[in-house]
Amino acid sequence: MKLITFTREGVSRIGAITNEEVIDLNAAYKALLASEGKIRAREIAEAFIPADMNGFLQGGKESFKLAHKAIDYALINREDNGYQLVYKLKEVKIEAPVPAPGKMICVGHNYREHILEMKRELPPYPVVFAKFANTVIGPQDDIPFYPISDQLDYEAEFAFVVGKRARHVSQAEALDYVAGYTIVNDVTYRDLQRRTLQWLQGKTVEGSAPMGPWLITADELQDPSGLEIVLTVNGEERQRSNTANLVFSVQYLVEFLSNLMTLEPGDVILTGTPGGVGVARDPQVFLKDGDVVKIEVDKIGSLENRVAPVKEPAEVK
Repeated sequence: MKLITFTREGVSRIGAITNEEVIDLNAAYKALLASEGKIRAREIAEAFIPADMNGFLQGGKESFKLAHKAIDYALINREDNGYQLVYKLKEVKIEAPVPAPGKMICVGHNYREHILEMKRELPPYPVVFAKFANTVIGPQDDIPFYPISDQLDYEAEFAFVVGKRARHVSQAEALDYVAGYTIVNDVTYRDLQRRTLQWLQGKTVEGSAPMGPWLITADELQDPSGLEIVLTVNGEERQRSNTANLVFSVQYLVEFLSNLMTLEPGDVILTGTPGGVGVARDPQVFLKDGDVVKIEVDKIGSLENRVAPVKEPAEVK
């Protein structure tokens, strides 16, 4: 499935994209239950296919199975008591697939060529840092460029989303805990990142994690290795690599992170960026107002956002 979060008339819900149409999964499952004579159709639907992505992922394989049934029903019965179950893509706004992840864990220095361009050695353990939910924006949003810096940089990232609670998981079992895969741009304010030893302040500026356009479920993308990843700015290629070049694989990261903390459904893990970031170029090149950043990943799709200026904030003294 291609799972999305979409907004229509100010209300956000989860959906699935089929044949360039969006199926409201919660509404479709509720309608299916009602057609079967279930008296508590609304309550059952809220329990198994709620309208928010984190809640849906918490339902695990059972919710995924029921979602397929809801899709089949909606494609035949496109309305239910006047309530629309299927929308054209142009009728909705597509948001980040996981708009409010409990955790956003990022892995630094995980592509061999990026490590070399940053003049570092291959790390013995993953370099881990965080972004927060305030950074998440969708595939149809602009990247806000705040006048706190003039060193706005891009980072193409292949990301996976946790599908069930994971603690002390082995690499052999790791992919069973992955709900699916998406794309994230780890937008970074480089001078803010480097003004202290900790990277956090350069990574957590509002709106600095475009995500999407959807979540490709793990049953459709069963092998996260060998996927080409490319980033362009205004059509010019800046980054290109393959997930086969990851120092630490998805399986390793699930094992490593789940031994540090409990991973929960809806947690988003960014696996690292390839070589070619703006700060490492000679001469350096940073994003500017109006730039269009596009990231493409095999078997997932493309994420494209435009950089847009934001009004001068209050000065911090």
